Amino acid sequence: MLRAGIVTVAGKPNAGKSTLLNRLVGEKLAITSPKAQSTRHRVVGLRTQDDTQMVVLDTPGLLDPKDLLHQAMRGAALAAVRDADVIVYVVDVAALKPHAVRDWAASPADSVLPWPRFIEAASLEREPRAQVITVLNKTDQLDAEVRNALESTAAQAQPRIMTMSALTGDGLDFLVSAITEALPESPYLYPADEISTLPMRFFCAEFVRETAMEQLGDELPHALACAIDEYREGSSPLYIRAVLYVERESQKAIVIGAGGQQIKKLGRASRLKIEKFVGEPVYLDLWVKVLANWRKKRGAVNRLGYGDPAPSHPA
Repeated sequence: MLRAGIVTVAGKPNAGKSTLLNRLVGEKLAITSPKAQSTRHRVVGLRTQDDTQMVVLDTPGLLDPKDLLHQAMRGAALAAVRDADVIVYVVDVAALKPHAVRDWAASPADSVLPWPRFIEAASLEREPRAQVITVLNKTDQLDAEVRNALESTAAQAQPRIMTMSALTGDGLDFLVSAITEALPESPYLYPADEISTLPMRFFCAEFVRETAMEQLGDELPHALACAIDEYREGSSPLYIRAVLYVERESQKAIVIGAGGQQIKKLGRASRLKIEKFVGEPVYLDLWVKVLANWRKKRGAVNRLGYGDPAPSHPA
């Protein structure tokens, strides 16, 4: 009996959703960063194993929109929730108040949940149609006593609540089993040897943006966007022309750096990530351009591809 369906990974910013997608798929597809709101798209990963295919969607963090980019990100997350056969609701348990976690672990029937339910976190008017599996993530950051109590209680909890560390992989097998049981009977939705439905140029742009987030200061990450202007297949090395967009001339100067040293450093590190992903030598031609206040302009947000690039169930 084959099972297949869409597994939407959702939750607040910085809960570890992208790390979980990468862990489920076994490949780095979603960029990760300690800075919140690093995921802006629905990133699609495919896990095909035994008789089950999971179409895993990593979504932008559920947040209150402050500009058109945030609106597009929230729209992408909610669209993925609507499409889901299973929702994996990720909670950063390490960010919760320790005493509240201890109280719930000691007596879950009598204690208020120390995290909001999914319907509240997503500000939904009604429960989603898909089964929700709550994953208490980052258990590796808890002290042993709290972690053991939490794991023991979660194993008996209803509705389904699971503990996990997406970073270490602890608890992954139990989560995979729970998702598999909840998926509908269905033939595979995509070829078994694929790992994503998104094009290579999407991931190349994301690796450049991730590297910029790692190397630049706290102000710039949210003002940065990356687009691939040219992806020349068949060339040797593979030629990629990427453009980093910022909102102000002062930000452009930061990205370029004195004597162009910063953008050279950024380009080298980005190229190594891309080469590892595509499996061949790459010539990365990296540019920086100003697109003033792009996060507040619908045309610019659409032009840069934000919103909802991922498919629903294939026809």
